[in-house]
Amino acid sequence: MPDGPGTTAVPVVHIEHFAMGFGDRRVIDDLSFDVYAGDTFGFLGSNGAGKTTTIRALLGIYEPQAGVLEVNGRPFTPGSSGELGYLPEERGLYKKEPTLDTMVYFGRLKGMTAKDARVWSLRYLERVGLPDKAGVNLEKLSGGEQQKVQLGVTIMGHPSLLILDEPTKGFDPVNRRLLMDIIDEQKTNGATVMMVTHQMDDVERICDRIVLLKDGHAHAYGTVAEVQEQFGGTTVRLRYEGVPRLPAREDCRVLSDADGSAELALTPGVEPAELLAWLLGQGVSVSSFTPGRRSLDSIFIEVYGDESGRA
Repeated sequence: MPDGPGTTAVPVVHIEHFAMGFGDRRVIDDLSFDVYAGDTFGFLGSNGAGKTTTIRALLGIYEPQAGVLEVNGRPFTPGSSGELGYLPEERGLYKKEPTLDTMVYFGRLKGMTAKDARVWSLRYLERVGLPDKAGVNLEKLSGGEQQKVQLGVTIMGHPSLLILDEPTKGFDPVNRRLLMDIIDEQKTNGATVMMVTHQMDDVERICDRIVLLKDGHAHAYGTVAEVQEQFGGTTVRLRYEGVPRLPAREDCRVLSDADGSAELALTPGVEPAELLAWLLGQGVSVSSFTPGRRSLDSIFIEVYGDESGRA
C-alpha cells in the first residue's frame, strides 16, 4: 500500500484488513486504505463491489466481521457525529415537511441555533437555485431538488469529514458542476472528503487519492497520477473527422473510439508527434490531439468491464 501524505499523523479514516459478508457471500475481503486530512478521496468500484457496505461498517451501522475501521483514530460512535456529514445513497428526508423547516431541524440536531440554521439554510437555498422552495413541502420537489437539499443538510455545521455516496447521481451536467463546486469549497474550508462516484471526470478533477474496489480487495490505491501510471504510460486523447474509425496500428492500443473521439495508449518508444503525423498521412482530420496520462474512465472500464453497471 503506497504511503499517504502526512503518514506520521493519524489518518482521518483508517481501514485495515476489513472483511464483511452476508450469509455465504463474502462482500469485502482484507480491504485496507487510509484517507488523510484535507484530501478529497475517491472510493470507486462497480455496483455491488461493497462500497456502501464499507461505509456502513465504518459508521457502525454494520458490525465488521474482521478488521479495524476508525474515524479520527477511534471507532465511530453517534456521539461524535457532529464532526461528520454523511450523504447516503438512499436519501432520507421528511418529505411531508417544508424544505426550510426540515433544514432548520437538522441544523438544530447539529448544535446550531434555530436562527443560525435558518440564515444558513436560506443562503444555501439561494446558492443552489431553490430560494422559492423554502416553504414548499419536500414531496413537491423534484428528485434533483431533493438531492440539493440533502447535500445542504449534510454540509451544515461545517463537519470536518464528509462521506458522500453518489452525491451527483441523476444530475444534469450543469447541476453536477454546481454540486462539485460546493464540495470543492468544503475542501478549501478544511474538510476532508470521501466520495463514492462513477463520474471519472469529477474524480480526475478534484480527487487527490483513490481506491478501486474489486472482488472485495483494493485493486489499485494511490494518488490519481500513481494509478494512471500503474495502468499504462503515455496516452493520447483526440477528436477527428474524415474516417468512421481510426486505422489500426500495432504499436498503439485503442482504449476507446466512438463518435469521433478516441483515446490511444502508446507503446514505449512511440512519440505522440510521430503518431499524429501518421494519422494525418492516413487521411484522418484531427481537430484536437492531447498527450497525457491515461484517463480514469478507460481504467475503470478495463478493470470492471461489462460488470461496471454505472448509472
